[in-house]
Amino acid sequence: MATENVSLLFKLYCLTVMTVVAATYIVVLRYTRTVLTEMYFATTAVCITEVLKLILSLGMLTRDVGSLRGTLSTLYEHILRSPKEMLKLSIPSVVYAVQNNMAFVALSNLDAAVYQVTYQLKIPSTALCTVFMLNRSLNKLQWLSVFMLCAGVTLVQWKPMETTKVQVTQNPVLGFVAIAIAVLCSGFAGVYFEKVLKASDTSLWIRNIQMYISGIVITAFGVYLNDGAQVLEKGFFFGYTHWVWIVILLASLGGLYTSVVVKYTDNIMKGFSAAAAIVISTAASVLLFGLQLTLNFVAGTILVCVSIYYYGLPKQNTSTFVQSEVEKHKEPLVNNV
Repeated sequence: MATENVSLLFKLYCLTVMTVVAATYIVVLRYTRTVLTEMYFATTAVCITEVLKLILSLGMLTRDVGSLRGTLSTLYEHILRSPKEMLKLSIPSVVYAVQNNMAFVALSNLDAAVYQVTYQLKIPSTALCTVFMLNRSLNKLQWLSVFMLCAGVTLVQWKPMETTKVQVTQNPVLGFVAIAIAVLCSGFAGVYFEKVLKASDTSLWIRNIQMYISGIVITAFGVYLNDGAQVLEKGFFFGYTHWVWIVILLASLGGLYTSVVVKYTDNIMKGFSAAAAIVISTAASVLLFGLQLTLNFVAGTILVCVSIYYYGLPKQNTSTFVQSEVEKHKEPLVNNV
């Protein structure tokens, strides 16, 4: 019984941390994009996040291997001597780079609570990609949950809510388009990454490192392409404050905690975590950004939370949900918080 109690406490600890990190990431990112006076370059933040994720993954790999020499040998074998594998992982790297940048665009134009609810569309996106790419199937309850979730998101988006403490001009249509692109990217990249993981015995940390190296190159090119001239003029870290660094840290840590949650908890507990993150984001939006709740939003949010719970309920059919969690190793908890 003691072991079970410790195990339960450990699960609750991981879920609590993941929930708080996910909700905090969304709220703080929203704050940095709408309240701070000097706007930093989102592309540089995405690039730095990839670098930090790589460092953290190297640390986890070293812990598993047991020595620095063993880590270097493993990296030589799987990085320098495996160009085809690196190329294979560059595909989700490109997709994740687009997704992560879209998150910044979306949170520049949508409230954190609206974003958090709408982003749950990643569940049907992931489910559809799983069906078509991995030849899996959903049961009737899961399909019902998908339609219920879509209905909830529709209610949330039906009548835009007002925020009274935001200092920038917002474009809700642009924000919704950005989040739609992010959702599609999340579904495809997550399923693709799962397919690559299960095609060989290569460890998750090695796969992450391969993907993050490609991600750094791709996001650095994105910096040059989108903000190159301004970065040369103002500097790579222009507009960075401690809040921006907190966003980057949360985006990086979120994936590590999610991996533990995927390993040690079930879909019901993860569903509660997602619902709790929505509630926390909503409360924070009301307090920090002056969000004015509407009946549509409240009804839609409840519908989304219920659908998340029912989607993860069947324990015999959890494989379609697991890959949506695996992909969070790569994205902000947005993509992961």
